Amino acid sequence: MFDRNGNDNSNYNQMIVEEIRKVSPKVADLVEKEYLRQKNNVELIASENYCSEAVMAACGSCLSWKYAEGYPYVRTSGNKGRYYGGTEFVDQLEEYCCDLWRKVFNTDYHVNVQPHSGSQANFAAYKSVLEPGDTILGLNLDNGGHLTHGSAVNFSGKLYDVHFYDVDADGRIDMEDVKRKAEELKPKLILTGASAYSRIIDFAAFSEIAREAGAYFMVDMAHIAGLVAAGEHPSPFGYADIITTTTHKTLRGPRGGLIFCRPELHKKVDSAVFPYAQGGPLEHIIAGKAVCAEEAMKPEFKTYQHQVRLNCAALADEFTKMGYHVVTGGTDNHVFLLDLSDKEFTGKDLQVACDEHGITLNKNCVPNEKRSPMQTSGVRIGTAPMTTRGYLEDDFRKVAHRIDEIVKELDAKKAAEAAEAK
Repeated sequence: MFDRNGNDNSNYNQMIVEEIRKVSPKVADLVEKEYLRQKNNVELIASENYCSEAVMAACGSCLSWKYAEGYPYVRTSGNKGRYYGGTEFVDQLEEYCCDLWRKVFNTDYHVNVQPHSGSQANFAAYKSVLEPGDTILGLNLDNGGHLTHGSAVNFSGKLYDVHFYDVDADGRIDMEDVKRKAEELKPKLILTGASAYSRIIDFAAFSEIAREAGAYFMVDMAHIAGLVAAGEHPSPFGYADIITTTTHKTLRGPRGGLIFCRPELHKKVDSAVFPYAQGGPLEHIIAGKAVCAEEAMKPEFKTYQHQVRLNCAALADEFTKMGYHVVTGGTDNHVFLLDLSDKEFTGKDLQVACDEHGITLNKNCVPNEKRSPMQTSGVRIGTAPMTTRGYLEDDFRKVAHRIDEIVKELDAKKAAEAAEAK
């Protein structure tokens, strides 16, 4: 893993590259170039992080060779379980992984560790309690939601009748709007969770609204799962009927998904994952998820998550001091949005310019977005990756000023283009 200066004290990745090079020099070169990009750049994408070498090793282990469609025998109470032989040890691994994640979140909920991604976890979670055409009430993508929360171009928007609650003038979830629309629509499922929302989500209030509406309550905590595990964000456990997450964002694990549910829903959830949504589980990734869970129970993980929040608050505050519009005026977690609606350039322009200066972030829609999703009026900034590398508050304040310099260059460029046009 890289340190704050981009130093790598092991040769793990180089060893991997050399093994690849024996077969495919082209692939090895591309992997090495990406390694150097990650090593030398300031990584601010809120959905990314650096996992440990132990997680990487588990994901690259012999488990990648093993098919294991179905579930461990202990879960299926003597039913057939797996559809392949030779699953004694992957059965033990998968059950161990499930036990670990219940410990991470201090819950008795059922957990399915097989989803290949957060999107597949959401796909299966919906299927477990909904039929095509059922009504969902969720947060709009433009207001911080996720593609799988009902976007018209996504399976969620195509399969279900999705309606959206809004944010208020300050960019915070409007709970009165949630309540009013829940009463009017009587949705089958109320969903919360976000990919670009910087404030605490009131799971208790959502749960009460869902109960009064007779709806299932689902939480997608993919972005904040690490903060929840460390006690840096309120937990949805005990409030939500179904909870999904990825393992590769604030949890610092492999790319993959998890589904938690109340025990009475476990058969519906398991059958929605397999055989409905996917075939054989990726047992090597499940091994990585187990290692990730072990790491999440260590004291230093809580220290890390606390620093993620401190760093994000410091970075957002520095932008505010320089006169930028930070959506909601700040942040309670690992992410925030810069609203550039008053600029002549787009979020995409700033993303590209930052790439050219060794800073990685992503364009993102903002509340009341006027530009297209491919251009956007904002950028999303997260502090989890560089906190992993040892950045502290002052480091992030310096990053804010580096981005400010890039913004000023873009302003000058647009002004010059406007002058030439005259």
